[in-house]
Amino acid sequence: MNFLEIAENRQSCRNYDPARAVEPEKLEAILNVARLSPSACNGQPYHITVCEGDAAKRVAKATQSMGMNRFSSDAPVMLVISEENYVKTAAFGSKIKGNDYRSIDIGILSAYITAEATAQGLSTCILGWFNDKDIREICGLSAPVRLVITLGYADQKDTLRVKKRKKKDELVTYIK
Repeated sequence: MNFLEIAENRQSCRNYDPARAVEPEKLEAILNVARLSPSACNGQPYHITVCEGDAAKRVAKATQSMGMNRFSSDAPVMLVISEENYVKTAAFGSKIKGNDYRSIDIGILSAYITAEATAQGLSTCILGWFNDKDIREICGLSAPVRLVITLGYADQKDTLRVKKRKKKDELVTYIK
């Protein structure tokens, strides 16, 4: 799959096949690509906690308050992305420039994870709705949780949807 095909085929999955486990080699491929994700000053100010089995079920439950993310219980893997400290040079740059490089880096990491998952034939959904305190307790984390990514095989009824995106001329400006 080339990158355009990955971009065309990747979508937020909300119907997982709970009977189908993620093969360890596919999970490792995703984590290896995540490790190569670019970050400010190569500092990688984040940590990935892989939750499977009972831990995945408990994390899924922590994403479901107020009726949200009910589908997450069927995802066999939950990737919890927590925030770590900046390296000194990135911390300095962030302070001087007033730019939150850590959030940018976590966004890039998530893009790498979801793209490689798609290339591996897996589906993902990036969740921003969760109980941080509960997930920290489940995962033994002291740092804030920023995102949770569900990972697994889409159920057969989860077909590719038409992407609703801005037109290119609404999104891009050329200046010469």
